[in-house]
Amino acid sequence: MICKVCRQRTKFEKEGTDVIFSKGVTLEKKLCKNSPDIFGYCGDVLFPSLVLNQLVEIIDQGLLFKPKWNSKEKIKAVNEKLTEIFNFYPHTVKSITTDILQIIHATRGSNQDFFCQINQWQRITGNWESIPTTINTYSDKLIVLGSGKKEFLKKYAKYWASANQNTSRAIFHCFTDTLADIRDKYCGGSPQLVGLYCINNANFFGIIQNNKRYLHGLQVDNLFNLNNVEWRNELFEICDGLTMKKKENAQSQPNPLLL
Repeated sequence: MICKVCRQRTKFEKEGTDVIFSKGVTLEKKLCKNSPDIFGYCGDVLFPSLVLNQLVEIIDQGLLFKPKWNSKEKIKAVNEKLTEIFNFYPHTVKSITTDILQIIHATRGSNQDFFCQINQWQRITGNWESIPTTINTYSDKLIVLGSGKKEFLKKYAKYWASANQNTSRAIFHCFTDTLADIRDKYCGGSPQLVGLYCINNANFFGIIQNNKRYLHGLQVDNLFNLNNVEWRNELFEICDGLTMKKKENAQSQPNPLLL
């Protein structure tokens, strides 16, 4: 999973944060429908899926955040509720299969401030710790987690030195390029992409790959109203959901390392 901040946007986009996921048994994501919040996790599957489903429902019902809270106040409330829920399920905690559990939270506050951090639990201590990330003034990766991390970072060094450095498309290009020939057995399939911008709540993007449509990592070529979803291809170009071609007025996003 790669969490990235995008500062330099095309004319069709708003400044914000995107989160990219590879298909794998240890990575998952949750979006709030009524609040600009994104959650992801890496490590054990059972406990995070249980906890985040409850947490997202509480947030969507308007029970956890006050209307004018900034991002740090929201982060603090999530941390406290996460610990409370964690302590409420001691038997589930014992069944955690990994030594480290990481839950990522990206949010936007009432004053348009973005914040992203890792909530990390370690078996050796039995405690949670919060690890904030630094958001740069240019587009860059924020968090890279999962078993494919080393392979992604190896390629990323080349993309960071390319003509596309400091752009959101360079990160997405690197991600799709890594998945195309990754050796890690837990990574593969279509990328999954969600975004959080200055307006509205978080949303999913459809991915067009190898002339097929994917949403949440699943092929969805036989569905209706395909343009109800915003689509991106492997180059991060905005595409038409019906034709699967780049939209007429969409900006081209060439990958100089694959030309």
